[in-house]
Amino acid sequence: MRFRDIFSLAFRTIRSNKLRTGLTVSIIAFGIMALVGIITAIKAMNQKFTESFSTMGANAFTVRFKERNIRFGNDNQGELKLSKKGKKKEKKSSLGKRITKDEAEQFVKRYEFPATKSISIFGNRTNIASYEARKTSPNVTLYGGDENYLLLNGWTLQYGRNLNRMDVQTGRNVCLLGYDVAKKLFKEGMERAVNSVVRINNIPYRVLGVLESRGSVFGMSRDNVIISSYSNIDRNYSSGFSFIIAVMTSDLLKVNEAMGEAEATFRAIRKLNTTEENNFVLDRSDSIAEKAMNSLRFLTISATVIGLITLIGAAIGLMNIMLVSVSERTREVGLIKAIGGKSKMVSRQFLLEAIIISLLGAIFGIVLGVLVGNVFSIVLKTGFVVPWDWVIYGIIICTITGLLAGLYPALKAGKLNPIEALRYE
Repeated sequence: MRFRDIFSLAFRTIRSNKLRTGLTVSIIAFGIMALVGIITAIKAMNQKFTESFSTMGANAFTVRFKERNIRFGNDNQGELKLSKKGKKKEKKSSLGKRITKDEAEQFVKRYEFPATKSISIFGNRTNIASYEARKTSPNVTLYGGDENYLLLNGWTLQYGRNLNRMDVQTGRNVCLLGYDVAKKLFKEGMERAVNSVVRINNIPYRVLGVLESRGSVFGMSRDNVIISSYSNIDRNYSSGFSFIIAVMTSDLLKVNEAMGEAEATFRAIRKLNTTEENNFVLDRSDSIAEKAMNSLRFLTISATVIGLITLIGAAIGLMNIMLVSVSERTREVGLIKAIGGKSKMVSRQFLLEAIIISLLGAIFGIVLGVLVGNVFSIVLKTGFVVPWDWVIYGIIICTITGLLAGLYPALKAGKLNPIEALRYE
């Protein structure tokens, strides 16, 4: 008998036992769905992290007084910890010393590497913006930057103009409104915001422009912001936060060289001697996204463990069902052998049945897992995600599961004596 005939016979047998097959397929599908669904959701989160935290691109870096932590609340301005000889130690004297306005401006003047430079500072997250009778909730985030801040942080102007060098040097009360703030204050049309005077915490500011929307991350809007010059924020909203220096090179291959020169320049500004460690960090713009993605690895491990445990249970159930099937079809096996069927053919039929059931479970589980995982991507407003590597892994795992679960029942069926099988009641 040809393989095609054995396969057709196995498939007809599976189709004739709908309830038994359906239950087994459901168990396998649930395990694969859990695995693929969580992996799909994690990939959607990774995509969002990359989009959210790598706005400057891979050819940029920042000079900070401490390492960035992945936080979804207020900026953490705690002390920096560095690794030395495998152990984390804190440098009591100067480690984590905040970057001052004077140091940042000195860096921009002294740094001679051909690159775009920007100075910025975080204001706070509890500001109120008002225009005539309208005002926002006290949750507007305030940033201070310069003429290059928008470019190096992924912002785009929708209306009006950007900050210029004169705005930064004079520190005058001018600002750029985020999309949500402009929409709240200028409902008749956001273009009317340009050249209007709004009040930020009761201080008048002239609006230079309105920023395009950047959406939200995990339910938190990135458009509920106001940007002024760093000199203005330092004067009107002095909060003690550290200044941040951003540098963008024209070529990805020049980043390491640019970082080396930036380190040497800032060490001189900080007046560090050759034996002292850096009391600042150089942070690649895409490193925060990488850290965020690494922090999600435990979810991948958890999903794998859940999926494997479910598949082990499904394999045991599949083996029991195949053993019952062998007992129920003993006369059928005897008849096949009586008309010339070989033991190998019988074993292959039962083995194929187990593999087909497992693969059906894999197909349904993968489809459901991708759909469930992409519900999360819809919430995050990312593109449709398909974890092709785990789709292939799922098919391979289920094939092996079916093979192992059906091996013993198949061998048992192949060893049946045709005479005794025909006499079986």
